[in-house]
Amino acid sequence: MAKFRDVAAFDDSASSGYTMLPWRFTSLDDERYVATNMAGEYLAMSREEIFDFASGRLPANDDLYTDLKSRHFLIDADTDVAVDLLALKVRTKLAPLANFTGLHIFVTTLRCEHSCPYCQVSRANDDKREFDMTEETAMRALDLVFASPSPAIKIEFQGGESLLNMPMIRFIVAEALRRNATAQRNLAFVIATNLAVLDEETLAFAREHGILMSTSLDGPADLHNRNRPRPGKNSHEKAIDGIKRARTALGHYNVGALMTTTAASLSRPREIIAEYIRLDFGGIFLRPLSPYGFAIKTKTYAAYDQRKWLNFYFEGLDYIIDLNLAGHEFIEHYAAMVLKKMLTPLQTSYVDLMSPAGIGIGAIVYNYDGTVYASDESRMLAEMGDTTFALGNVHDNNFAEIMLGEALLNPLEQSFAGSVPGCSWCAFEPWCGAEPVFHHATQGDFVGKKPLSSFCTRNMSVFRGLISRMEADPEVRRIFERWANIV
Repeated sequence: MAKFRDVAAFDDSASSGYTMLPWRFTSLDDERYVATNMAGEYLAMSREEIFDFASGRLPANDDLYTDLKSRHFLIDADTDVAVDLLALKVRTKLAPLANFTGLHIFVTTLRCEHSCPYCQVSRANDDKREFDMTEETAMRALDLVFASPSPAIKIEFQGGESLLNMPMIRFIVAEALRRNATAQRNLAFVIATNLAVLDEETLAFAREHGILMSTSLDGPADLHNRNRPRPGKNSHEKAIDGIKRARTALGHYNVGALMTTTAASLSRPREIIAEYIRLDFGGIFLRPLSPYGFAIKTKTYAAYDQRKWLNFYFEGLDYIIDLNLAGHEFIEHYAAMVLKKMLTPLQTSYVDLMSPAGIGIGAIVYNYDGTVYASDESRMLAEMGDTTFALGNVHDNNFAEIMLGEALLNPLEQSFAGSVPGCSWCAFEPWCGAEPVFHHATQGDFVGKKPLSSFCTRNMSVFRGLISRMEADPEVRRIFERWANIV
């Protein structure tokens, strides 16, 4: 991996007829390299083409010259508009930062009647009401929500099992709507729930207020029930019944699902995807485990390595591509979010792919006890006894103290990918994110040693895999372009 000036040093005697704008490159496969500019536009080139471009020997009548010029890798005597266009695209990618925090997660309770071994947070028995959020805590948290300058605010209810404290959800929705009559934000609500305790009264409330629902679905019944045990051993049955009833009440596309990959999932990507298709979902997020909470305590996280997950991921991705080639439209959502950064000048709101890191500025969490965390993963880390990313408490701190404190600014500053060793010269940096919580949890600091980072290994493999598939088949590229413009 090298910066462009290292390649240019191959031959500094050539007289260049063009000026190179900042670009970087890295290997794509055994024969090709991928080069990117500051806005994340890319070109796949052979080593000879890289050499010719970097040494100023690329002829102006070469098709590659035209491609490089149109993608703002170079300027010449005919035009210098590329500089302005490149700057505009970079500004567009960074523009969402000005909106600040848009996603506000309320942990209404830690109570849960499931006992999932991969759960990333501590949970309490469903009779332990001391782990419920109070109205006073909710009111103070809402003060912080509406202090955010974001024109769009999404309040997401999590747990535990969030519906076990349904009175608090009702209270927060009513109070948020009352405040928003004056604030005039684009306000939305999401309930994250396993659906096992979903009743008709809750559905009627969600329908009245346009509340979306998100649930967990790990695959076919035997796999889901193994991953997500509950009394009665009917987790899958409850989830499927809840999905159907929620769709009837709220609308088909207002109910989403997420899966988590366990060791038992690794040999079954096609079956998992088939279950999502059977239930008429439009896509799936092939999501790995994270190193937090019960996933660590039960050793579930250590059950497989990145290589095994990547094999699982690409088998699933290729199956999804084949489905699309056969005429069945279906999305892999992580690929779609990456492709949005690769193929458009737009940014994704997914915290793991944001740089500066999405902690605090992309999402923030209000725990049941009023503690404010920089992200959902930060709360999970705190459940393990590490409160590094606890930003304050709604009962003790105001918006400025929480958002401008060292607990947030320090990891943001240290982990900005554009200036981090190992990231700043990486060709994939425009598409990647900064994940200080992950690296702190796995390596003990906000930056981490990138060659040892499974976060980096996973993302670089995904980036290479997506580009290789696009470059090999124009039909796949058209599918990917469609995904990039949907998410």
